[in-house]
Amino acid sequence: MVNFDLIKKLIQIVKDENISGLVIEEGGTKYEIRKEFGGTVSASTSAPIPAATSSQPAVAVKKEEPKNEDDGLVAITSPMVGTFYKSPSPDSPPFVNVGDQVASGKVVCIVEAMKLFNEIESEISGKIVKILVENGKPVEYGQKLMLVKKD
Repeated sequence: MVNFDLIKKLIQIVKDENISGLVIEEGGTKYEIRKEFGGTVSASTSAPIPAATSSQPAVAVKKEEPKNEDDGLVAITSPMVGTFYKSPSPDSPPFVNVGDQVASGKVVCIVEAMKLFNEIESEISGKIVKILVENGKPVEYGQKLMLVKKD
């Protein structure tokens, strides 16, 4: 059964937040809300999707070169649309905190997409300067997740 209250809330989130859309699954029903060119919001639902049972292997993260070379900051970006998680489980400590040193290839967070938990790795060695996304919040493809100061 379609949850119209949930759809209304999701549409409001897409309107209020600076995101182009989001996808949520609840009770086997997938809700997809997208902001169309020109600012209009569209909503769709789909039939239940079978749950995935395994996670994908680690995903290499695209990096964005700094615009100001003096600051030496590189953004770790999301390789997909999904939900950002700082730790492997709610009871576990975060993969990284602000101020932590990371090596190239170290897992820094997880982006969950369609019930698959994708480990996001740093492509550079450096120090985590800022975490730009709150735990459990939706992220877009290419959205900056963290800033790293190169070693």
